[in-house]
Amino acid sequence: MTTGLETSSSYYIELLNTFPPRPINSKAELIATQNRINSILDQPTLAQDDRDYLKVLGMLVYDYEETHEPIPTLQGINLLKALIEEAQLEPKDLAPILESETIALEILKHQRDISDRQADELAAFFRISPQLLRSVNP
Repeated sequence: MTTGLETSSSYYIELLNTFPPRPINSKAELIATQNRINSILDQPTLAQDDRDYLKVLGMLVYDYEETHEPIPTLQGINLLKALIEEAQLEPKDLAPILESETIALEILKHQRDISDRQADELAAFFRISPQLLRSVNP
């Protein structure tokens, strides 16, 4: 015997009728969908129907952003800068790996390349692939 989806509650039907989920095809539709998501998230408590509806809207936003707003891939020194910022580190914190704060600053200013040994040690420190740090960004 095959079972289908549960019958939707009247509240879920109301959510669907108020803002029907549809594929997002423009920036204006993206903003409207994000505003709808925010209005639901602003509620003091969320029912399971709210969470289900948010999941559907979130998938639509994700699909649009994957197609129209790809996240750039960071590599090399630009990745190192992002990792330092995310970890709330200072160039001096990398001195033990890069031999000195001066070398760290030169690398971050694109005045010096990351050596293979430095890439290996930084990768171990940040738990990433050393290949990501060997790539050069302008």
